[in-house]
Amino acid sequence: MHPIIDHIDITVEDLYRAEKFYDKLLPLLGFDLSAKEYTEVPEHEYKIVEYHSSYMSIGFVNRRDAYKNEKLSRRKAGALHHLAFRAENREEVDSLFEKIKAIPAVIVHPPKFYPEYCSDYYAFFFKDSEGIEYEIVNFERVKDPLIKSVCAYCAADFSSDCTNSTQAG
Repeated sequence: MHPIIDHIDITVEDLYRAEKFYDKLLPLLGFDLSAKEYTEVPEHEYKIVEYHSSYMSIGFVNRRDAYKNEKLSRRKAGALHHLAFRAENREEVDSLFEKIKAIPAVIVHPPKFYPEYCSDYYAFFFKDSEGIEYEIVNFERVKDPLIKSVCAYCAADFSSDCTNSTQAG
């Protein structure tokens, strides 16, 4: 088996508000709005809007009324901390930053290098209309024989300090 994600479903507070946001965001990330679909199962209080690409699908599900007073927390057990999408290069990260900022999305951190992850790790972070955090990232991913992700420049495991003293860009 190859570790390929087929689909992700995320529960949101307001499905209508989320759909308006994702109709603007997801085409920027390669999803096809003409392939968007809706499913509803009333007996389970379940409504979903699904967006598809040739690589994966992402769905947004209404929250159940029983949970309407619960506060969103990325640090709660079982919660999504954040979801990262990979850009082809740093220029695409910068271009997407401008487009996503205009949706508007809440920018958590603008594009910059994150040497604590790896010397060429370049990313920005933002939140959607529901407060869910996302990341757009670019870096070189190299695999060692033990299938650990390592820095492409110095081959240091991400859990250790990168020995590369220069940062591209």
